[in-house]
Amino acid sequence: MKARVHVMLKNGVLDPQGEAVRHALGTMGFQGVAGVRQGKVIELDLEEGTSEADVTAMCEKLLANTVIESYTVELS
Repeated sequence: MKARVHVMLKNGVLDPQGEAVRHALGTMGFQGVAGVRQGKVIELDLEEGTSEADVTAMCEKLLANTVIESYTVELS
């Protein structure tokens, strides 16, 4: 089984990397980009019997800084 965890900064938290990307796109001639939020995707190969609750615990303890980041989990 595989899990994909999407981690993003929460709304209201400044995203300097996203702002740098937005600015760079503008200087490269790409118009119309009003904002960019940058995050990360973590893919996990899970052994049989690993539950979504286990992945959630991984996120809460290590994969996401829940003070400033939110996350979603996709299992496949």
